[in-house]
Amino acid sequence: MDSKKVPLNDIHEKLGGKMVSFAGFNMPVRYSSDIEEHMAVRNGVGVFDVSHMGEFEVKGPHALDLIQRITSNDASKLIDGQAQYSCLPNETGGIVDDLIVYKVKDEDYVLVVNAGNIQKDWDWINKFNTKGAELKNVSDDTCLFAVQGPKAVEVLQTLTETNLSEIKYYHFAIGRFAGADNVCMSNTGYTGAGGFEIYVHKDHAVKVWNAIFAAGKDLNIKPIGLGARDTLRLEMGFCLYGNDIDDTTSPLEAGLGWITKFTKEFTNSFFFKKQKELGVTKRLVGFKMIDKGIPRHHYEIKNASGKIIGKVTSGTMSPMLGIGIGLGYVNTDLAGPGSEIFIDVRGKSLKSSSQQASAD
Repeated sequence: MDSKKVPLNDIHEKLGGKMVSFAGFNMPVRYSSDIEEHMAVRNGVGVFDVSHMGEFEVKGPHALDLIQRITSNDASKLIDGQAQYSCLPNETGGIVDDLIVYKVKDEDYVLVVNAGNIQKDWDWINKFNTKGAELKNVSDDTCLFAVQGPKAVEVLQTLTETNLSEIKYYHFAIGRFAGADNVCMSNTGYTGAGGFEIYVHKDHAVKVWNAIFAAGKDLNIKPIGLGARDTLRLEMGFCLYGNDIDDTTSPLEAGLGWITKFTKEFTNSFFFKKQKELGVTKRLVGFKMIDKGIPRHHYEIKNASGKIIGKVTSGTMSPMLGIGIGLGYVNTDLAGPGSEIFIDVRGKSLKSSSQQASAD
């Protein structure tokens, strides 16, 4: 099956983007080099076209009730203009997807889900929509540009009268941006470098993209591909669905206890509550290589005596640190900060150090 194209596909090709199939979409993996693009975001400003992500509107008097029953976090705590990281737990102890819940106002929410899970999530949510919340899949009509880096706000502020410096982390505003109305400006991102995510209707996407690049020209703004998106999120220890979390991993094992609230009932909450009481046997940890080597997805993790204790779920060479870093599940006794673990890289056991037990 051919990959779907985002509305700005032709622009990415003209910019020299190397296009690859990702989550069912034709996406730019890089324009220059992963390291150059990574450093542009860490030190300046870069723009990711992540229009492949999915967006579902959830409205009406039963909207919050549905969201509360299907997500692990407590959406009742949200105020207007606030976003919340959460997940959709499944009925077998794993995760259907991780997502962001946006509260526009009472009875008006938007769920932002991963591109590869759009249909899966849509079917899952509809399965539980027994009380008639108004659901609409607006993924194909919505473009999303992540403008990230320490100079992002400086660029974006020239395009809107909304005071971006007043929008706190994980909050958003909807207003006029780059001549387009009803644009969502969200202080969120997947890089840890600061910045905003701009949600805009596809009809205004080209105009908004061009305006952002015109505004950032003097600050050497750059388009950024999926390659640097992965190294940036990995330096921050952010999970990637399909690698670090999936249908078989518990949010508690993945260090997502902080988004798993037992102040309400949700899908399989009894199981997760019991798991929290008993304690998990494996944990997702971040690690840094001590010996020289680059950890990769699926490489075995061993203890000091050579016993296999887990697998690398994500790994790369960190552009900022100049050493190999990664995420992986290990036995709980080796999940503490500074624990010595070994990564099997092409038959060699290379020493690394757990940086932190995943936070609850």
